[in-house]
Amino acid sequence: MREDRPPALRRRRGRPGRRRGRRQGRVLALRLARRAHPIVQIRRLLVTAASGGTGFLLLCALGHALSHPHAPAGSTLRLLWCAAPAAATVYFAVTVARTDPGTRPRPGLSAIGLGPGRLMAVSAVTTALSTTLGSLLALLFFLHLRGDLTGMPFDGAAADVLAAGQPLPLPAALTLLSLVPVVASVTTALVLRPKGTRSPRPAGLRTRFMAYDTFDIRRRAASPAGASRYEEDELPDEEPPVPAVAPAPRPAPGGLPWGIAVLAVGLAVETYAGQSDPGSGLTLPGGFADSPAGVLAGWLLTALGLILAAPGLTHLCGWLLQAVEPGALRLLAGRILQAEARRIGRPLGVVCAVASGAYAMVSLSSGARPTVGPLTLLGALVVAGCTVLTLATAAVEARRAHADTTAALLRLGAPSTLPRRAALLRASALLAVFGPLTWTVAELAALPMAA
Repeated sequence: MREDRPPALRRRRGRPGRRRGRRQGRVLALRLARRAHPIVQIRRLLVTAASGGTGFLLLCALGHALSHPHAPAGSTLRLLWCAAPAAATVYFAVTVARTDPGTRPRPGLSAIGLGPGRLMAVSAVTTALSTTLGSLLALLFFLHLRGDLTGMPFDGAAADVLAAGQPLPLPAALTLLSLVPVVASVTTALVLRPKGTRSPRPAGLRTRFMAYDTFDIRRRAASPAGASRYEEDELPDEEPPVPAVAPAPRPAPGGLPWGIAVLAVGLAVETYAGQSDPGSGLTLPGGFADSPAGVLAGWLLTALGLILAAPGLTHLCGWLLQAVEPGALRLLAGRILQAEARRIGRPLGVVCAVASGAYAMVSLSSGARPTVGPLTLLGALVVAGCTVLTLATAAVEARRAHADTTAALLRLGAPSTLPRRAALLRASALLAVFGPLTWTVAELAALPMAA
């Protein structure tokens, strides 16, 4: 009977259901992306916009390489400067995927095959869809500016950067555009992978059917030999319930000493490079030519130090708020700040690093107007926008994580303005600590270059 079937049907029946599972995963990701909350949709659109801006910068670097084949150093430098917008875009995309309520593990989803592993795959596919859409929009806009789709806009003013007179190598363009989607989706899968527990297998029809008879199978297995019915008085004694134990408080982040050490090393490297190296021909964005390459390395170490030390400083801010005779307001603000030190501290450190770099670049201009081109402005907008939006997303998620605590306080008779006052107090404490720190690091970073 099996040989009488058509060959296509035999091949279809002979293959396992792996292809069907992948197709169902993509369809589920599309359904979750379509039926999400408007705020979640806005976040995904922002990820698409950031991916489009980064993709356009990468294509412009390719166009510069095509227009200047005898100057590979400048094209390579332009491509390296695209690493900062790409990193900011990937960081923002991973944050949006991590805070997506549609792909958050919930009780009961494992019974229908949506365990932690499947939800992780759905989040990775959703991130890949958002970033790929942005890359495709960047390609269409780049082709439009080149005049491949319509006439040359802007009277051909950007023809040199876009390589309008030369054919565009499509494999190279697609390779550059696939960098952000691939890195973002892989990073999302690594961040959201199930930890500690093995993801359960999807429950099929037979498994769900047998689940109804689980208790009956247990009774028959525990019945004595030869007995036809299990009596109620012969039921084995159940284990006493384990008393609920309050979870231990999370320890303080341990990156503060390492962050301070890396920050000091970065400032030392930058000072040494600024005084010893007369110039290596490195052109910084904004028209700062002949800058020592060691200064850039020092800035990167300084930014890394700020990012590592930010969670510990955030935890320290919460401890200072409730250090001396705290009231209800300071106690609430400090405890929440300590609990969310890891969630808020890392994006806050990234924002401080970007702000210190921007302040140092502005102070290096010495009052003169820097030559900021449209591509430099686009890269700065992508980096600053992604970092600020990542911090805002983390703050909103931290507020939602403590919504039950706020509701319980209101039921106990706390004033309705208490949550807003606590949030304002937390923001003021963070600004009082991170504001002078960012200004000090920026001044120290710009001091070797000014000399």
